[in-house]
Amino acid sequence: MTSLRARLVVISLATVLLAGIALTYAVLAPAADAPASTALAGAGPRVQVLTNGLLSTVSRADPGGPREVTAVRCDRAHTGAATVACLTPVGALTATSLVVMDAALRPLKEIPLTGFPNRLRVSASGRMIAWTLFIDGHSYATNGFSTQTGILDTRTGRIVRSLEDFTITRDGRPYRNADVNFWGVTFAGDDNRFYATLSTGGRRSLVEGDMAAGTVRTLRDNVECPSLSPDGTRIAYKSAIGADPAKGWRLTVLHLGSGRTVPLAETRSVDDQPAWLDDQTIAYGLQTGDGTNNTWTVPADGGGAPTLLIPGANSPAVIGRDGA
Repeated sequence: MTSLRARLVVISLATVLLAGIALTYAVLAPAADAPASTALAGAGPRVQVLTNGLLSTVSRADPGGPREVTAVRCDRAHTGAATVACLTPVGALTATSLVVMDAALRPLKEIPLTGFPNRLRVSASGRMIAWTLFIDGHSYATNGFSTQTGILDTRTGRIVRSLEDFTITRDGRPYRNADVNFWGVTFAGDDNRFYATLSTGGRRSLVEGDMAAGTVRTLRDNVECPSLSPDGTRIAYKSAIGADPAKGWRLTVLHLGSGRTVPLAETRSVDDQPAWLDDQTIAYGLQTGDGTNNTWTVPADGGGAPTLLIPGANSPAVIGRDGA
């Protein structure tokens, strides 16, 4: 069987050959009758999602109501302030790219990437964007995968192609290993600090990063795909059951001040980076057996029960609300 890395090489070569062809507009530009210019500016708070891969929004107050669906196709999407980020789908002869848009979905910047889209986050201010791609493998349930996680500062134009270039402090000591992988970035309110997952030596750890210093340091183990609360005091994440990803994951909340952890009421395995709808509610995607994506919510305090929020949708993000 052709390895995923070999497939990526073929895709990269094909992309170079097709560089002269203007495909970007066809992928990103909304159709003439698509409500792209108003999709992110509807009345009242709205939630951005992907509907069968198309960028969409629904009313936060009526998530089961009318849905604004655009022609913008993404494998992953996220938003913060007036910034919308999209990881475009990988095609037979095209690689993915990060596309940065404004609130009217006008493309502002495009960065060609190599890999398969997996995670995407925009900071609350809209300034910082982080992405994770699978380079080898396609599942966090195994140990044979390889990822690449990068960060874009939209204000300065600085691009960190891989967090693996950052200086790592693990358990208080300088650390370097060829098996290092990062994924699932979430930004603090200062647009400098961030949290992410570091995998190395059979351990998966929560790290705190410093963009200006180019450093990361481990905080605790068995924390994957962190998501910082709007008030900056808690992190929602997926925790491997029995510290074994092959057994699935339990959504959990970490209180940063006390170190207390709270397993949430969702007992199904969730392989997603959760998103905070507000300081009390966490949203996440679950896929049914037939491949349908649905967005669910669960209270952040460990009580209550899971609730289906938006059927047939994934990649939820609140539009114009602080927090990622």
